[in-house]
Amino acid sequence: MMVWDIFKKAFDSWENAAAQWSERAMKSPLVLSPSAGMLSTVLKSKAAIDRVTTGVWGTLGLATRRDQERMLHALNQMQSRMMDLEEKLDDARRAERKLLQKNASGTPRKSKKAG
Repeated sequence: MMVWDIFKKAFDSWENAAAQWSERAMKSPLVLSPSAGMLSTVLKSKAAIDRVTTGVWGTLGLATRRDQERMLHALNQMQSRMMDLEEKLDDARRAERKLLQKNASGTPRKSKKAG
């Protein structure tokens, strides 16, 4: 058991020192400046590729990502409206059944004879 405790203390000490060094390195302008430049370049490239891809899809007559998102939103709205209508229809059917049961269990109605 003692060997494990010694190993654990040594590992915790190493981990603490490595974390401090890593934090200082990541905050250094020597790391941040080039990283920011690379990230900016990658994001600009991605935006350009997205524009070209959207143009190609549109030219081919295929739905773009934006088109698909709009269609999905419209489908979700329609589904929500349909669910609301189904609930209203179920409520109306329950009310109708209650009314029919009430009329059926009540006194029989007298039929009017044509005279």
